[in-house]
Amino acid sequence: MGRRLVPLTLDNLPDLPKRCRSCVFWELDPVSGEAAIEAGRSELEKEAWLSAVLLEWGSCGRVVYVDDVPVGFVLYAPPAYVPRSMAFPTSPVSPDAVQLMTAWIMPGYQGQGLGRVMVQTVAKDLLRRNFKAIEAFGDARWKEPACVLPAEHLLAVGFKTVRAHHRYPRLRLELRTTLSWKEDVELALDRLLGAVQKEPVLRPL
Repeated sequence: MGRRLVPLTLDNLPDLPKRCRSCVFWELDPVSGEAAIEAGRSELEKEAWLSAVLLEWGSCGRVVYVDDVPVGFVLYAPPAYVPRSMAFPTSPVSPDAVQLMTAWIMPGYQGQGLGRVMVQTVAKDLLRRNFKAIEAFGDARWKEPACVLPAEHLLAVGFKTVRAHHRYPRLRLELRTTLSWKEDVELALDRLLGAVQKEPVLRPL
């Protein structure tokens, strides 16, 4: 089984699940996001956002391929590029951290350690860029796949609560800890990433 982790670019953006490549939940503020959806511009706005972040900040995601089939992805960026983050009651994200926006692994590929490899790849990328941590807003009442990751699963893979909230706590993962993760974290991490979006079929290359 050959697996590759490739930086997210405009070229491989179509390899994300259809629902995700037109989702602008994090990329736009609530008002602009709603307007983009109503006008049918959300996919174009996603492309524009990715293009701007790549030009100004650099790599902001990874796509996972197994035998050349896209099976997962992770998206992250400094909070300045994530307008929706300011709408959360536990904002702002710490200045030394990058925000984990969302992530996903195809259900049939969970339990193979892909989640751990993906997050460790992100950690190495961000450590090289002098960031100390990843922070994320969790959903303490998570019930079904959505753009906000379940808080319970974030805690299970090593995130710690830095600002409590009954619905949307802000959690933090120190990047250096991810580089020494052992296999006992894999199951929880795969559950976390697999819980985000349940898309049965991805477009093969």
